[in-house]
Amino acid sequence: MLKIALDCMGGDYAPIEIVRGGILAAKELGYKVYLVGDQEEIESILKKSGELNNPNLEVVHAPDKVEMNEPPSNVLRKKQSSLYVAGMLVRKGEADGLVSAGNTGAVLAVGKFIVGAEEEVERPAIGVALPNPKGKTVLIDVGANVDSKPRHLVQFAVMGHTYAESILGIKNPRVGILSIGEEEGKGNELVKETYPLLKQTKLNFLGNAEGRDIYAGTFDVIVCDGFVGNVILKASESLGLAVVQMIKEEIKKSWLAKLGAVLLMPALNNFKKKADFTEYGGIPLLGAKKPVIITHGRANAKAIKNAIKVAGEFLNTNFNDILVKNLKTLIPEEAKV
Repeated sequence: MLKIALDCMGGDYAPIEIVRGGILAAKELGYKVYLVGDQEEIESILKKSGELNNPNLEVVHAPDKVEMNEPPSNVLRKKQSSLYVAGMLVRKGEADGLVSAGNTGAVLAVGKFIVGAEEEVERPAIGVALPNPKGKTVLIDVGANVDSKPRHLVQFAVMGHTYAESILGIKNPRVGILSIGEEEGKGNELVKETYPLLKQTKLNFLGNAEGRDIYAGTFDVIVCDGFVGNVILKASESLGLAVVQMIKEEIKKSWLAKLGAVLLMPALNNFKKKADFTEYGGIPLLGAKKPVIITHGRANAKAIKNAIKVAGEFLNTNFNDILVKNLKTLIPEEAKV
């Protein structure tokens, strides 16, 4: 039975929605879920849900929590916080993975310094699978490392390759590096220095990817540093919300538009499902010794359950074993500078 440590005190709707998500995971996925946080609050929610005696749910008391506006490094000093305690459960081997909707920087700190990185991994990175008309595009890194060197981006490329192949089922994924032009030689110094290193790897490297390629499906994996990736991710989320809001406003303007909306409802619902973060659950910190899944601060019970499901997918596919093998075999010594 897979065992997941769930930070119940992180997120906008904590602890109610987080605990409910843990309940769903225990019942629907059959996982053992450690509910980490204020014992009294968690047990109250379990009692109201009729799940207080569920053997797949175990409350681990942690009286403190990391606030969303706190400096991320604080988590390493707050050893009674739900996030720190959850991380220690993974570090000690009592849990197989960690899921949190809390302070993203703090989750990263726990992932890097408490859970730790695989020996072959110099810097863990966040990979996100973005929808495109043909399937998914893995963008990596989207925020774990804001100052990266060329050798880090080469490792990110292998992480993205492994994610696309092992988790998304994309054979021999097409890899690109994000730049301002498709021609070789375009881009900033980091891109220019990384390009020839990627050419030396055994990856299916196709060259520079432009911003328009992210959602076009031209590449299966696009590599960038965490600063750029995080800006793209947050801008994309904002754009998606703005488009939905603008469509709603236009629909309200006439009865004909309202009629059209009714006819389009099945297509709109399918689109929403593709773009809805609750369907995907969370995004992984690739390279950590055990799955560390970061989910949205507004995560509801469904999103939490699916984030726990993502952790299970990484464990069931032996992702880390494959990643370590790929880092050893796909990157030649001359590309490890």
